[in-house]
Amino acid sequence: MNAFRAIVFAAVVAGLATGLAVTVIQQFGTVPLILKAEVYEKAAEHHGAAAPAIPSGSMTTVGHGHGEAGAAHEHAAEAWEPRDGLERNAYTAGANVLTAIGFALMLAALFAVRGGGAGATVSWHDGLVWGLAGFVVFTLAPSLGLPPELPGVPAAPLLSRQIWWVMAAAATAAGLGLIFLRATAPAAIAGLILLMLPHVIGAPELTSVETNVPSSLAHQFVVAVALTSLVFWSLLGALTSIAYAYFDQSSAAVAPARPSGA
Repeated sequence: MNAFRAIVFAAVVAGLATGLAVTVIQQFGTVPLILKAEVYEKAAEHHGAAAPAIPSGSMTTVGHGHGEAGAAHEHAAEAWEPRDGLERNAYTAGANVLTAIGFALMLAALFAVRGGGAGATVSWHDGLVWGLAGFVVFTLAPSLGLPPELPGVPAAPLLSRQIWWVMAAAATAAGLGLIFLRATAPAAIAGLILLMLPHVIGAPELTSVETNVPSSLAHQFVVAVALTSLVFWSLLGALTSIAYAYFDQSSAAVAPARPSGA
């Protein structure tokens, strides 16, 4: 129970701090680029240029399937979305915090398993390394095949992209685990094969892309997302390890004073 409490408390503290910090960073990095892209998206919708192929203007890369009917696109365009300003920023902050807490739970559980029990020390260096591994697994590797998309940029069907993304993340995690945790030649070879496999198969993509969003803006967005994600995972890894070590050692110090359960 003490270990579970340390995991939960560490995840909440680290996730809250990281989620809020990244939300502030996004206001100067990715959000201005998204707002610029939405201007192009709305202009294309107004003139009816390639409207069925343009994804919705959300913070995520969720878009309509290529070739949908115009009526379906108009219906999706009328769907509810938060108003610009405080409401949109509040939803963004909430999503960032919940995402950070979820990943922090995963990291803290790994620290508990790798640490060897209550009272075991976990340094911020360890957390940073695991955080960088999370960046490679969940951002860098998938982005090599599916770079982040701005609103107004057509993309392949959502389901096929989601399947490839999950495959890329899982293969990268397994590959890194074999290379760095097993530390044997056969495991390293198998790990390299897993790292390359999703990219050999190839990510789903459209045969032709028509958009009025400037390519320079799309490139800036890819760089901004990568840097923001790097900060996210570095902070999350370091803060989760610090918080977990604090709560775990506190639980270990209190435990001897409690009466035995016999």
